[in-house]
Amino acid sequence: MPSETDQISPPKTERKNLNAAEIGAVAHLYRGEVYRSTIWRTRLDTTTNWAVVTLGVALSISFAAPEASPLPLVLVGVLIILFLMLEARRYRYFNVWRARCRWLETHFYAPLLYDGDLHMEENWQKVLAEDYMYPRYHVSMLTAIGRRIRRNYLWILLIQSMAFAGKIAVHPEPAESLAQAIDRANVGPISGEVLIGAGIVYLLLWSSLAIWSYRSDAHSAGHRETGNTTSMG
Repeated sequence: MPSETDQISPPKTERKNLNAAEIGAVAHLYRGEVYRSTIWRTRLDTTTNWAVVTLGVALSISFAAPEASPLPLVLVGVLIILFLMLEARRYRYFNVWRARCRWLETHFYAPLLYDGDLHMEENWQKVLAEDYMYPRYHVSMLTAIGRRIRRNYLWILLIQSMAFAGKIAVHPEPAESLAQAIDRANVGPISGEVLIGAGIVYLLLWSSLAIWSYRSDAHSAGHRETGNTTSMG
């Protein structure tokens, strides 16, 4: 009959040692993942540049003449959101390569450089292998949108909103009353009250999504710090 000490002792984990060829293969794999993440990171910058350029064009048109309409500043919001969606989709692809790189850095290179211990007993290599066999996104579309808003698009949306407010408030001359400013916001059959209200909802919606994404990421980071390392995201 086993003793009480044998019953409570933790099971021994079999360790695996990588040979030189296997370590070399992992090194080449890491280089490939870094290259792919760099390519997709460049594609993210491209969509951000498109959003900045279109906003600049809308600003130039709206402030080009005293009689210019603020409508371009409204319509450019549609393009900005389109670029945001494209960038969020690209970010989900980028995050796959980024997560794999971080997984290798955290569980392979950092332990190897720190104390020469690869910590193979944590089965990190099995998680990486599963991700190669069954590729998947590591973040949801909403999380990707929220992260891109936090990184870049919140500032673009704020500039757009401030430019629209400045157009109806001070261009071509300062408005003498709130009613006059609202009247300047009229666009065809759409009243200024409706347009301004929609703009406030528009800005609050994307800001709320960014805040939700930040809290979600902080919550996930807290789980990883408490020892849950079964996910690469």
